[in-house]
Amino acid sequence: MLFMIGSLCFALGSVPAFASAIGGAVVWVFFVGSLFFTAAAYLQYFEASNEGDDLRGSARTRRPLGVRLSSPGWWAASTQLLGTLWFNLTTFAGTRGDLDVVQQEVLVWAPDAIGSVLFLVASAFAIIEVRDGLERGWRPSLDSAIAWVNMTGSIAFGISAIAAFIDPVSGELLNVAAANAFTFLGAVCFFVGALMLMPDMTRANEPEVAT
Repeated sequence: MLFMIGSLCFALGSVPAFASAIGGAVVWVFFVGSLFFTAAAYLQYFEASNEGDDLRGSARTRRPLGVRLSSPGWWAASTQLLGTLWFNLTTFAGTRGDLDVVQQEVLVWAPDAIGSVLFLVASAFAIIEVRDGLERGWRPSLDSAIAWVNMTGSIAFGISAIAAFIDPVSGELLNVAAANAFTFLGAVCFFVGALMLMPDMTRANEPEVAT
C-alpha cells in the first residue's frame, strides 16, 4: 500500500494538467510520494533482513539493520532503500525556488540520477533473486512478473532522469515532455508491481491447515 500511494503521487505529479492545477505545490506531491517510497522500502528491507525468521517473536530476535550478503533479495531491498533516500533528497531540494542552475544540477538532478541508477540495480538483484528462466524453464511466475514490471519502471525512471538533465546554459530541462512521460510510466509500473504483491501477501497471511 505504501508503494502504491508513493507511485500515485509520482504519477499525478507528472501529469501536466494536474501540475498546472495545483501550481508550485506539485513539488510537495513528489516529496510526499518519496517519503511513502522510503517507508515501503524500509519495510521491505526489514523483511529481507529477517528472511526465514519468525517476525512475531521477541523484538530481540529481529534485525532492523540486518545484513545478508549472500541474499540477492537483501541486496535488492537495501539498494532500493538507498535509492529512495536519494529521491527524498532530490524531491526536497526541488521544493526550493531559490536554486541557481549549478545548485539545481547538484541538489536536484544528480540525486535523481543516482536514485534512478540504484533502482535499476535493485531491480536487477530482484530478477536474480527470482532466477527467472534459470530454474523454472522460462515458465512465468508471479514473482518474476513483479520483478520485470519493476524493472520496466526503473528503466522508465532512468530515462526520465536523462530527459530531466538541466542545460547549464539555458537552465531548462533537456526534454520536459519525456521527463514527465517516463516518470508517469515508471510510477504506473511501480503501482502495478505493488498491486501484484497483494495476492502473495494474502497467501502469506492465510492460516496453515492441518492435514
